[in-house]
Amino acid sequence: MARLLSVNVGLPRDIAWRGRTVHTGIWKTPVPGRCRVGRLNLDGDGQGDLGGHGGEQRAAFVYQIESYRYWQEQLKRSDFVHGQFGENFTVEGLADDSVCIGDRYQIGSALFEVSQPRVTCYRVGIRMDEPRMPALLTSSGRPGFYFRVLREGEVGAGDEIVRVGEARERMTVGEINALLYLPNHARDGLERALRIDALSPGWRASFEALRQRQTIDAGGGNPGLAPAAAAHPVAPGFHPLTVTAIEQESADVLSLSMQHPDALPLPAALPGQYVVLRLRQTGGRPLLFRSYSLSGPPSTERYRISVKIEPDGAGGTYLREHVRVGDVLDVSAPRGSFVLQSGERPLVLLSAGIGATPVLAILHALAAAHSTRPVFWIHAARDRQHHPFAAEVRRLLPSLTRGRSYVCYSKPGARDEVGVDFDATGHLSRSVFDGVGIPREAEAYLCGPARFMADMKEALLALGVAPERVHVELFNGSESMTPGVVGAAPRAPHPPQDDADTGPVISFARSGIVAHWKASPYQNILELAEACDVPVRWSCRTGVCHNCESGLVSGAVTYEPEPLDKPAAGNVLVCCSQPVGDVVIDL
Repeated sequence: MARLLSVNVGLPRDIAWRGRTVHTGIWKTPVPGRCRVGRLNLDGDGQGDLGGHGGEQRAAFVYQIESYRYWQEQLKRSDFVHGQFGENFTVEGLADDSVCIGDRYQIGSALFEVSQPRVTCYRVGIRMDEPRMPALLTSSGRPGFYFRVLREGEVGAGDEIVRVGEARERMTVGEINALLYLPNHARDGLERALRIDALSPGWRASFEALRQRQTIDAGGGNPGLAPAAAAHPVAPGFHPLTVTAIEQESADVLSLSMQHPDALPLPAALPGQYVVLRLRQTGGRPLLFRSYSLSGPPSTERYRISVKIEPDGAGGTYLREHVRVGDVLDVSAPRGSFVLQSGERPLVLLSAGIGATPVLAILHALAAAHSTRPVFWIHAARDRQHHPFAAEVRRLLPSLTRGRSYVCYSKPGARDEVGVDFDATGHLSRSVFDGVGIPREAEAYLCGPARFMADMKEALLALGVAPERVHVELFNGSESMTPGVVGAAPRAPHPPQDDADTGPVISFARSGIVAHWKASPYQNILELAEACDVPVRWSCRTGVCHNCESGLVSGAVTYEPEPLDKPAAGNVLVCCSQPVGDVVIDL
C-alpha cells in the first residue's frame, strides 16, 4: 500500500543566484499535523512562477522516496530532507513507471487525478546545488508528477494512498515524459497519449504539435517543445544575391531588390519573414550582420528589403553609401516566425514607421490571394514625407473585398491632406480601435518601435483580443524569457566588458552585437549572450526544455552537455552549445 510520508509547503522567497535575484517557491518544508488541499494549491504553499508551476493542472507535486534513494546513490549525497525536490507530497510507492496519467487516488479526505509529469526547470538545480538536475531528472525517467484536485479535503503524513480509479488508456508518467522529451516520438504513442482525457492541456498541445509535424513532413527537431521563435528553421549559411533595384520609399526609407546572379529560384519566404545580411565593411572593419524584413510580394524570383536610414545606424548608412545596383550582397535564407497564420479570422495589420515592412508583405500575400477575410490596415507615421509605401498600400487594398485602411499622422505637414494622405492627426489608441471597429475575435500582427508596440499590445488586450492572437515582431532582438528572475532592469545589448580580440566571433544578428568566444568564463553561448544583455529565452539551462532554441544563421556548434533531443537542423540550443569557429545566431 502506498503511503504519504510528508506534506511539504513553502511560500516563494527571493534568493541570490549568479548575480541576479530569483523569486522561487522551490524550498518546501514538512507540515506538522494535517493540511488542507484546495483546488489550486495547498494551504501555506505558493509558487514563484505561475506560468510553469501551480494552478489547476499542477495543484500538488508528488515525488517518491524510492527516487530519493536513487539520487542519494547517484549523487553521493546524504543530506536530503523531505521537500528536497520541491515536492508537496513525499510518498512511498507511486513510481513513475507504474502510475498512469488519469489514475485517481484518495488521500485523507481529498481526491486527486494524475495530470502530467513534472516539467523541470533550473530552479530545481539551484535547490539541489546541481545545475544538471533538470536534465538528470528527465533523462532518468524519474521526473515525478502532478495531481489535479478533484475533491478538496485534508491530508497528513501517514495517510494511505488508495487508487480509486484508472485511466482507460494506460500510459505511465515515465512513458509520457519520454514521449515528449526523448527522441523517437512514435506516432502510435502520440495517438495513445492524445486519447487520455486527463492529460493537461499544455502537454496535449505539445503532442498535437508533434503529430502535426509527422503528418506534414519528417523534419527534425521537436516541435512539441520548440518556441514560436524557432518554429520555421532553415539551413544555415549565406548566399550571394545581386542588387537589381534601389528605390527611395520616403525621406528616410530605402528599398533594395535582389535576385540570384544566375536567375535561379530563391527559397520561398513566408509572409512576414526576414533575411539576415552580412555586410563587408571596408578598411578592415568587422563584418556587420543586420536583419531586414522582406517587404515585397511573395516571390521566388526576387527579394525586397526596406531599410530605415538612421543617423547613427551602421547598417542603413552602409547600404545607402556603399551599395549600388549590380553589387552582390551576402543574404541568408528567409527566417522568422512572425508569419501569417491560416484561418478566417479578421486581420489587423498594425504598424508604425518602418514597422510597416513585415505587415506589408502579409498585405501583399492577402492581396495576391484575393482574400475575403476582413483586413484592417492601420498605420502611424509622422507625416506624408515619412510615410513609406502609402501609394503601394492604396493599390493593394482594392484586391481585398473586405479591406480597410486607417492612417494616423502625429505631425502632418502643411500640404498633407486629411482624407487623402491620412485619416486623423495624433496617435493610435484604444479609442481609435473602437472607432475603426476592430472585432475582438481578430488576429493582430504588430510591428514598430518598442514603446509603440507595448502601447498597442496593451490597447488590443484591453479591447478583448486574446493574447495568443497578438503577434509581435521585434526588429532588435526578441521577447526575453527568464522565469523567476526579478528586479533586473532591461539594458540595451552591448559587447561584453571583457571582450578580447581572439577566439571565435559570435554575432547576435537580431541585436547587432559581435563578441569573441572564450571557454572561460563562458560555458555556453547563452552565458555570453547574457553578458551582452542580448534578450534570451531559457528555463532548464541544460538542453531539456528547448525554450532557448534559436536560429543558427551560419556556422556550427558542439554540445556539452548533449541535449536530450536535438533541435531542428538550422537551429541551436544556446544553453548547452559552444561554437566551432565563427557563428551567427538569430538573437
